[in-house]
Amino acid sequence: MTATTRTAPRTALRHRLAERGIDRQLLLLVPALLAVLILFIYPFAYGMGLSFQPAEGGVLGAYRNFFGDAYQRDTIGTTLQLALPAAFLNVAASVPIAYRMRGRFRGKRLLTTLLVVPITLGTVLTAEGLLNFLGPTGWFNRTLLEAGLVDGPLRLTNNYWGVFFSLVITGFPFAFLLILSYLSGIDPTLERAAATLGAGWWPRFHRITLPLLAPGLATTFCLTFVLAFSVFPSAVLVGDPAGTTRVISIAAYHAAYEAYDYSLASAIAVVMGVVELAVVAAVLGVRSLFYTGSTGGKG
Repeated sequence: MTATTRTAPRTALRHRLAERGIDRQLLLLVPALLAVLILFIYPFAYGMGLSFQPAEGGVLGAYRNFFGDAYQRDTIGTTLQLALPAAFLNVAASVPIAYRMRGRFRGKRLLTTLLVVPITLGTVLTAEGLLNFLGPTGWFNRTLLEAGLVDGPLRLTNNYWGVFFSLVITGFPFAFLLILSYLSGIDPTLERAAATLGAGWWPRFHRITLPLLAPGLATTFCLTFVLAFSVFPSAVLVGDPAGTTRVISIAAYHAAYEAYDYSLASAIAVVMGVVELAVVAAVLGVRSLFYTGSTGGKG
């Protein structure tokens, strides 16, 4: 008897990947991973390597030049003095407004639109508006002068306050939308159940809503802080870029495009990243302590 030889059917790709414990849908991550590698990982690695290749001073020469010069080193404190208060104010102001707007009421869409309009203006247009409104001859100062409330115009631009107002205006809509989305995801029946037991609005917010909102608050603060820490146009347009608002991004720009010291500019960029990561790590650490304390130390 002649045996009939048959070719075994080829196993489908998804089955072969499944046998190796690989989900075929993970292949969809390949384009995104390539984009991250090309647009983020490679520039970061290139800049990091460039920061260790100064023209003189050895491997750490660029970092020594930055930290050894008080004019350069003080830009870290200047940037933190702008970014931290602006991020804190944006998050703190967003919580009560978002808390009141999480339910359904008439005119909610219109009010939400008005609150997020500044995010569509852009930094340059916001700075131009601040110069026209808060400048020495702007509407705000003219109103105060005509009302006899001040003897001379208040200086609210081309200094610290001009940059701070710009960061608040452009950062608040971003923080508000994030907080509103986090609050909308909290089950309202939890507060209703507490209300039936006689709990007022503050105990309900403090013991129920706030612990559930804590991870979202920390994430929103971190994102808002990073957004404010990279301030550049506002510090130039409505600040004092050579003095009180000389932030670290301006120092990096001057090193790269005025002094043509790309190694120093890369070192400053690395320092920026390290400072941002330190603040983010500190906030996430505080969030973990808060969350653990609110749950009584239980996982």
